[in-house]
Amino acid sequence: MKSKETMIEVNHLSHLYIDENGNDVRALDDVSLSIHRGEFVAIIGTNGSGKSTLAKHFNVLLQPTEGHVNVCGYDTLDGEHIWDIRQHVGMVFQNPDNQIVAAVVEEDVAFGPENLGVPSAEIRKRVDDALAAVNMTDYAEHGPHLLSGGQKQRIAIAGVLAMKPDCIVLDEPTAMLDPKGRIEVLETIHKLNKEEGITIVLITHFMEEAVTADRVVVMKNGVKLQEGSPREIFTQVDTLKGLGLDVPVAAEVAFKLTQQGVDIPQDIITNDELGNALINYYAKEAH
Repeated sequence: MKSKETMIEVNHLSHLYIDENGNDVRALDDVSLSIHRGEFVAIIGTNGSGKSTLAKHFNVLLQPTEGHVNVCGYDTLDGEHIWDIRQHVGMVFQNPDNQIVAAVVEEDVAFGPENLGVPSAEIRKRVDDALAAVNMTDYAEHGPHLLSGGQKQRIAIAGVLAMKPDCIVLDEPTAMLDPKGRIEVLETIHKLNKEEGITIVLITHFMEEAVTADRVVVMKNGVKLQEGSPREIFTQVDTLKGLGLDVPVAAEVAFKLTQQGVDIPQDIITNDELGNALINYYAKEAH
């Protein structure tokens, strides 16, 4: 599914705004980044790190003060192509209630294609396909207000899917959900990435979500500090803690155990890896 074709190219992007006191604030400072077609990229950082500001440049909710963002070959500063870009890149936000506009689930999912002028028969197919993709077919005729938070967020994702995007940017989509809802949404976006080949950009402060990505980008004070595989990033326990970030529980436990002389691998980042390492360790100790 993944390719080296660049879908989003960020070149020396800076974004300035004026705060309530009239001061210039540099929300993004000289950020460069490439996102390839079919990738699953997680962007992490504390509040105020610039991660959401960066994400909003990907479908032209914001435009660069300095530098450029190119999406599918279109420069986001070119006003003629804003809607072309938004058809390629869909956006899902933190609060699903802010994205649901209709009183019936299937009507909500149809809202986007209807506004694009898509023919009725095609809309029906898109709605059915989108609901199937997020495992919500059985709720097509329900009222969204009757759904759980996780179900509502999956409906919001279906509404974006019905627009047929190549990429979905999700800005802290699980922040308002309980653990069950978080798992539902994360499973959904992984399915879309693996089975539909949709490029995923996930803004999150849940490290257990970021650890499942292909690549992790770390932001701090508007600057891209580093990027790498989840293993490259999350084995830097002290560094991330120093930035005010959490690390996956398994990575932190493994780090503390190795510091105390327990002979387990130092690159553990998932619960399964930690469990297997401890089983092997105690099996060796028993002999």
